[in-house]
Amino acid sequence: MAEFFELHPTTPQLRLIRRAAEIVRAGGLIAYPTDSCYAFGWHLGDKAPLERVRRIRQADRHHHFTLVCASLAEIGRFALIETWQFRILKACLPGPYTFLLRATRATPRRLQHERRRTIGVRIPEHRVPQLLVKELGEPLMSSTLIVAPDGQPLTGAREIERRLAHEVDAILDGGDCGVQPTTVVDLSVSPPAIVREGKGALGPLTGRAL
Repeated sequence: MAEFFELHPTTPQLRLIRRAAEIVRAGGLIAYPTDSCYAFGWHLGDKAPLERVRRIRQADRHHHFTLVCASLAEIGRFALIETWQFRILKACLPGPYTFLLRATRATPRRLQHERRRTIGVRIPEHRVPQLLVKELGEPLMSSTLIVAPDGQPLTGAREIERRLAHEVDAILDGGDCGVQPTTVVDLSVSPPAIVREGKGALGPLTGRAL
């Protein structure tokens, strides 16, 4: 049965953030709020929670997972960034965007797109994931919280508990996050391509090589 943490919307309790980080470090799978919608989160070095997410989402080997990072410098450890790509990242992050970039050797192969060797990266504008990655001291592996065959994400923590209490190890209640996922931009190609139009406005991207 999943642990359930009720978090303050603007000043999340650090003791609960630390407990969530402990669960992640121990190989657990968490559900947590973001600036777009709820997401699954797990340790980037653990294979078991990754396979749990694949099963819940019915995701194949070509599904893009995302590294939630604390800074652009941290993104640079796991993704290859050219100057023009850096300008776009800086203009949009933190915010509800996911960017696809070529992975570096520091990124485990099982987390990369099997054929393209790319990885999704983002920096959410939400206190819970910001504090969580700070506590972890490294990126959090993540995927939008969608249960197959649902067409859209689960929107509230109690609904997540009802559906997934025996599938995840902790649920971080940050209030209703809505169902609109991030805007996904492929920066591994030139010119860049909008893969999915979501919550992130396209305005900051206009005129920046798109």
